[in-house]
Amino acid sequence: MSTPDVEISSTRRTVETIVLVALVVAFVATTLLVKWPADAPAKLSLDGLGIILAAGLTLIMYSFLYRDNPLFKVAENLYVGVALGYGAMLTWYLSLKPEIVDPLVTAPHNGARVDFLFGQMRIIPIILGVLLLTRLSRRHAWLSRYSYTLMVGWGAGIGIPIVAHSYILQQLEPSVRPLAGGFWEALGALVVLVGTVSVLFYFFFSVEHKGAGGVVSRVGVWFLMISFGASFGYTVMGRVSLFIGRAQFLLEKWLGISL
Repeated sequence: MSTPDVEISSTRRTVETIVLVALVVAFVATTLLVKWPADAPAKLSLDGLGIILAAGLTLIMYSFLYRDNPLFKVAENLYVGVALGYGAMLTWYLSLKPEIVDPLVTAPHNGARVDFLFGQMRIIPIILGVLLLTRLSRRHAWLSRYSYTLMVGWGAGIGIPIVAHSYILQQLEPSVRPLAGGFWEALGALVVLVGTVSVLFYFFFSVEHKGAGGVVSRVGVWFLMISFGASFGYTVMGRVSLFIGRAQFLLEKWLGISL
């Protein structure tokens, strides 16, 4: 015997399915009935079909604002698949083909191939790349650890100095800058100095934040909140900019409305 919750869930799925079908029909009807500008591509051309497909996928992606649905899952999987395929093609045409395959295939003789592999030491990255593929085998997956070890070690060796220079040394430079120059330059340097010291003191837990120390830590909290707010506002502004671009595309390219 079915429970009321199961019946409500089944009814809801049926209603949502009907609504999705109706929305698809409305999208197709709108696409057929809308009149594009004279300079726009024909609807049945490759460019026209690309515009229609992009408009449909955009609306499907925004359907997630209501809830997850089958159309969104199709668009999501399509996006991931296209992104992976595009990345694979970039890797092939920008890295593997010009750096490995073409020199070996177009080499005039075997001596040139040997020089390419061993004289230029290309055999080492080739072997390391092949070892990465052993992750596909449970028996030989341990061989990929050598490649991953070198990748992580090289990445850390390259990345740590860059991060230290960008996020630590570059931050210390304005903090120790002399309060010279014009009024606004000196005021800006003073604000940076106070903000850096107060934020660092806020995360210094060896001293109880009372009295003067509590005042300094509260100033650090204010600087942190301002920083988080500015970062969040910048993120929202970027997302709103993306939404405006999609809305302009739907209105101008798909619906043919001149703004």
